[in-house]
Amino acid sequence: MQIEIQESNDKNIMHFYPEGGLNIKNSSEYSDVKSIRKSPLAENLFDLGGICSVMMTPDCISVTKEEGTSWEVLKPQILAEIMDFLASGADIVVDGESVNEEELLQKIEGLLNARIRPAVQKDGGDIKLKLFENGVVYVELQGKCVGCPYAQRTLKDGVEKLLKTYIPEVKAVEKYEE
Repeated sequence: MQIEIQESNDKNIMHFYPEGGLNIKNSSEYSDVKSIRKSPLAENLFDLGGICSVMMTPDCISVTKEEGTSWEVLKPQILAEIMDFLASGADIVVDGESVNEEELLQKIEGLLNARIRPAVQKDGGDIKLKLFENGVVYVELQGKCVGCPYAQRTLKDGVEKLLKTYIPEVKAVEKYEE
C-alpha cells in the first residue's frame, strides 16, 4: 500500500493520503480521550505519543504533532501504524451515532484548520469559524482577505465546496456579519 505524504504550511501538521482513501463517509477530528475512543486508528496514532489531534477525511489523515516533537521520529511510526491498521481491515470508526452539534463544530473547525486556513494564510489572510446555524457556516475573513475582490469566490468555490464535500450537514458558507 502506498501512502502519499504532504507537508502543510503549518510545520506541526502533516497530511497522509492512503492509496484508495479511507472507508469512512464523513470527516472527523480526534483530539481528546473521549473522541479517540470512536476510532481505533486515531487511538493507535495517539498511542505513539507526541500527537495533538488527528483529522480524518475520506481521502486523508491529517496529523497535528505537539510542539517540540520531531517529524523525523514520528512520521515513520505514523506511516507504519496507518499501513498496519488499513491492512487489518478493521473499522476505522466504530461509533455510528449521529453527530451532535459540538462534534459537528469540531469537524468544521478541524477541516478549516487542516485544509483551508494554511492556504488562506499563505496569501496573507486568515479565516475564523464564527457560527454554525441551520446548516450554514459563518466565517470571518481577516488580514489581506478583507476587501479582496476574490474573497467571495474563495468562500463559495473553495471553502464551501470543501466543507460540503466532507461534512454533509454543511449546506452553505457565508461571510459573518456582526
